[in-house]
Amino acid sequence: MRYLVLADIHANLEALEAVLADAAPAGYDQVLVLGDLVGYGGDPGAAIERTLGLQPAAIVRGNHDKVCAGLEPAMLFNDVARQSAEWTADVLSPAHRAALAALPAGPRLVTDQLEICHGAPFDEDYYVFDLDDAARALDAAAARICLFGHTHVPAVFATPDDPVRHGGAGGADLTLPSSGPVLVNVGSVGQPRDGDARAAYGLLDLDAGTLRLCRAVYDVARAQARIRAAGLPDWLAARLARGQ
Repeated sequence: MRYLVLADIHANLEALEAVLADAAPAGYDQVLVLGDLVGYGGDPGAAIERTLGLQPAAIVRGNHDKVCAGLEPAMLFNDVARQSAEWTADVLSPAHRAALAALPAGPRLVTDQLEICHGAPFDEDYYVFDLDDAARALDAAAARICLFGHTHVPAVFATPDDPVRHGGAGGADLTLPSSGPVLVNVGSVGQPRDGDARAAYGLLDLDAGTLRLCRAVYDVARAQARIRAAGLPDWLAARLARGQ
């Protein structure tokens, strides 16, 4: 089974469409979505429809999804994120808000070997940034492979005695541990924060035991224009060009 892995789309329709076009030649069987369909970007309704239209095999909600659906207040967001969430909630149709509200909480088992979550398997809103966070997440995971998002930064964590190995053509594919646990973040589709402005996604091949961390060029200027046309803070547009 070959999965297209999408995380943190954040209402960036241009980035999402570029990822789908980029992934098509490689091919995939099913789609996994790790939350935050909305927030920050200027096309929340279209992003929801396009994502759900892919009929994901498994999907979990993100913290922005919860707030924009009215399930949680925006009090823990910074000012820019709060402004974006409030605008998003205002422009979404009742059907779109209901779709966000219906997204399940993570973690979710996809197979007995694969689990997905937004933040961490022990807390859907927790940020996994470093080795200590990863060790705690690996201990809490219910499956050998756990996919997460939330940080917008690609990362792969495994145990030293069964590490991830580089391989494949040009080193593009990673060979996952043969038996030990692994924690994977494929990065953000709609708002990368690793200094690379290209949209990020992953291709996970369970049968081959490989992972490909991919990047797709998209029309950043158009995504920025959508943010500015919505009257959202300009910083949300500017950061897209920097991958921050």
